[in-house]
Amino acid sequence: MSGTQKKGFFEGGFGKYLLPGILLQSVLIGGGYATGREIVSYGAKFGAKGWVAGIGILIGFAVVAVLTFEISRLYKTYDYKSMIKVLIGPAWPLFDVAYVLMMILVIAIMASASGSIVEQTTGLNYWTGVVLLVAVTGGLMFFGDALIERFETWGTVLLYAGYIIFSGMVIINGHDNITRVMATSDMSYTGETGILPVLWIGVIYVAYNLCVYPASMFSLKRQESRKQCVVSGLLAGVLMTIPWFLTYFSLMSFYPSEEVLGAQIPWLVMMNSIDAPAICSVAFGVVMGWTLIETSTGVIHALLGRINVGLTEINKKELGSKKQAVITVVILISACLMSKFGIIALIEKGYTAISYAFMVLYLVPILTIGVYKILKKEPILKVEGVPAVEESRV
Repeated sequence: MSGTQKKGFFEGGFGKYLLPGILLQSVLIGGGYATGREIVSYGAKFGAKGWVAGIGILIGFAVVAVLTFEISRLYKTYDYKSMIKVLIGPAWPLFDVAYVLMMILVIAIMASASGSIVEQTTGLNYWTGVVLLVAVTGGLMFFGDALIERFETWGTVLLYAGYIIFSGMVIINGHDNITRVMATSDMSYTGETGILPVLWIGVIYVAYNLCVYPASMFSLKRQESRKQCVVSGLLAGVLMTIPWFLTYFSLMSFYPSEEVLGAQIPWLVMMNSIDAPAICSVAFGVVMGWTLIETSTGVIHALLGRINVGLTEINKKELGSKKQAVITVVILISACLMSKFGIIALIEKGYTAISYAFMVLYLVPILTIGVYKILKKEPILKVEGVPAVEESRV
């Protein structure tokens, strides 16, 4: 059309259909997949039946993504405070508490993991990885949304290339054991377990990772129809789960080895076990470090978005780029220091309780109240503190 300004790559179909899922998997992958530890706990330990948990995870991630995207489109909720007000009204501060506690725990784990992985794969000092995490994440917050979107998009290309290469090497090396595990229905690491309990473990894992969804909300402004939300949500579910399956089948190459399944960082043990070239270890360290930066960036960016909305509501100026960078660095350093003083250990003991809080405050409401609001298309004028919106149909 003449006179119409050409849209950029991120403003077209890519931004509407793929970008939200890319942002979600970017935040999830560092916290859940970088070490391989969570894939053991939430699937691989069940051996031949572990893939069932993966199916539950795929369905769960996709359903929550579709509903989150559609609620955001209808109610113009592009930060988690606005979203949660639509779902649970005056109880929204409870979500704030749960999110901040989970964020502190996740960042502390990310900082510790980044230091360990960089040290073990490149030989650099532990604190080099921690400093890199703080510096790069702070820089991303300074330059804002556009750079974050691009960093995490290119990060996804790097991460998928890395995961495909690393898992390919491991699976090719151990394909005979994978075949044996599946053929004999080996579940020796945990003992025989039914299909439904394994499937439920997948659902629980989705609940544990509900805190990643706020990280994509700022990118949802581009979505204009229900079709875009549904397709984008389904793609998000797939993008979020592919690394899970790649890691699962890699772990099956060694099942039921306690050396691998019992390791703090199973991926490092697997890479060392196949005698990969030295360059692969360095590349693995870079890829894993990137995932940890993406996760830290995502959870902090979501919090800053919520703070800016709160400032706007009381007629205050939003945080500038410098303030956002400074707050990010303070959060990262504080989380690292608090972990040394044992505060994180206290939070970690309540990790399951926090996760169940997310189920009560986000999963259950979006599956009930959220679905009701989507179907009824209630006018947002009824929801205090959120701007009115014309409800569009496909």
